[in-house]
Amino acid sequence: MNPVTIATLALYFVAMLAIGIYAARFTTNDSEGYLLGGRSLGPLLAALAVGATGMSGWLILGFPGDAYSRGLMVGWLALGLFTGAFTNWIVVAPRLREQTERLGNALTIPEFLANRFPGQAIAIRVVAAVIIVVFFSVYTASGLVGGGKMFASTFPELFGGDQHAAYLTGIWLTAGVVVTYTMIGGFLAVSFTDAVQAVIMLAALILMPLVVLWNLGGPAPSSEVLNAADPGLLDMWGSLTLFGFLSAFTWGLGYFGQPHILTRFMAVKSVRAIPAARNWAMTWMGLVLLGAMAVGITGRAWVEGTHYALDDPETVFLLLARTLFSPAVTGFLLAALLAAIMSTVSSQLLVASSSLTEDFYRLFVRREASEREMVNAGRGAVLLVAVIAGVLANNPDAKVLGLVANAWAGFGAAFGPLMILSLMWRRMTGWGALAGLMVGAGTVAGWIALGWNQSFLGGEGLYEILPGFVASWIAIVVVSLATQESAQA
Repeated sequence: MNPVTIATLALYFVAMLAIGIYAARFTTNDSEGYLLGGRSLGPLLAALAVGATGMSGWLILGFPGDAYSRGLMVGWLALGLFTGAFTNWIVVAPRLREQTERLGNALTIPEFLANRFPGQAIAIRVVAAVIIVVFFSVYTASGLVGGGKMFASTFPELFGGDQHAAYLTGIWLTAGVVVTYTMIGGFLAVSFTDAVQAVIMLAALILMPLVVLWNLGGPAPSSEVLNAADPGLLDMWGSLTLFGFLSAFTWGLGYFGQPHILTRFMAVKSVRAIPAARNWAMTWMGLVLLGAMAVGITGRAWVEGTHYALDDPETVFLLLARTLFSPAVTGFLLAALLAAIMSTVSSQLLVASSSLTEDFYRLFVRREASEREMVNAGRGAVLLVAVIAGVLANNPDAKVLGLVANAWAGFGAAFGPLMILSLMWRRMTGWGALAGLMVGAGTVAGWIALGWNQSFLGGEGLYEILPGFVASWIAIVVVSLATQESAQA
C-alpha cells in the first residue's frame, strides 16, 4: 500500500480525535450535555448528523454490494428508505422533540417512555434498555466488520499477507478511535464528527461512479457491458415479486424505531428548526443513495469489462478505490468508508451507554449519583459496549448488510409502532407499550430463527421487519384497549 494512502488515512484518524478534543470544551459535566449536547443542534448540523448516523458502513459496503449483484432492483430498497426517513421527519421528529422536553426532560428513549407511561415506568425502561443494548451490540459489530474488511482487503501486505490479522487490526483500530473521541467529547463530539463524515461520504459517492463511467467510456458502453453480463441488472421490474418488493420497500419502516436517529431529533435546538433540518437531510440522503447504487452498478460494469475476479461484492468500493485512483484520492475514499462506519458506531455506542447508565445504573445501582459520576459511568459504558461489539465482529465472513438488516429490523419492529402511537394516540397504555416492545422484538428474533427471512411459504424469504412491525402495532392497540380501565384507575 502506498505511503501516501496510509498517511491520508492517518490524517483522517487524527482529525476525528482532534474534533473530539475540541467538542470536549463545550461538553458540560452533566448528563444532558454529555448525552444530548444540551439540545443545541442547529438545522444543518442536525441534518448531517442524522444522515451520517442512519447510513453506516452498509452504505459504502453492503448497499453497493447488493447493487453489484442485483442491479437496479435495489432501487426499491433505496426508495423505501427515503420514504421512511421523510415520513419520520414529518411524523416523529417535531412531536418527539417537544414531548421529550415537556415530559420530564427525558434524555433517553426508555426514559421518555417511562415518563409517558408512569404506571409501568420501571418495566418499560428495563425492557427497552435491554433491547437497545442487545441489538446495538449486533449493529455496532456490523460497523466494525466493515472496518475489518477494509483493512483485510487493502492492507494485507502490512501483515505479511495475513488477511485475518489485518481484519482484526481494522476492527480494533476503528473501535479504538471511535471510543476515544466519543468518551472524550460525548454527544457534541459525535455530532461534529458526523457532520464532517457526512460531507466526506457525499463527496466520495459522487466522485467514484463518475470516474468509473469515464474509464468505461460513458453510460452507453457501460450499459452494453452490463446487458451482455446479465440483462436483468438494468431492469427494476423484470424479476420483481411481491415478497421481493415488500422485503425491499419496508426497510423504510425501520426509521421510526432507531434510537440513534431518534436521539438526534431530541437534540435539535427547537421544533421550529426541524423543517429546515429535514430539507437538508433528505437532500443529502437522496444524493448518497443514488451515488451508492451507482457505485455498485458501474463497479459491476468495470469488473465485467476488465474480467477482474471479485470474490466479495461488498468490497467493490474498495476494489475501485485502489485500482482507479491516485494514492491520495484512494486514501480519501477509504476515509469515506471509515466515516460511514464511525459515524454510526459512535452514535450507537453513545445511545447504548446512555441506556446502561440512565436506565440501569441510576435506577438500580446509584440513585443519588452526581452528574459528574453519571458522565464518567457513561464513558465506561461506551468502552464496555465497544468491547462486546468487537468480540461479536471477530468473524471475517460476516456480511455487513445481513448484520445491519437484523438489527435494523429489531429496532424498527420493537420501537417503531411504539414511538408513533405513544406520540400520537392518547389512549395508549403502559401495558400496550410493553406488549409492543416484546412482541416486536420477539417476532423479529423468531422470524430469523425459523429462517423465514430466507424462505417463507415455500418461496423466497420475507424481511422480518414487516411481520414484526405489524405484530407490534396490533399488540399495542389490542392490549391498550384491553387495559384502558386499569390505566385510568
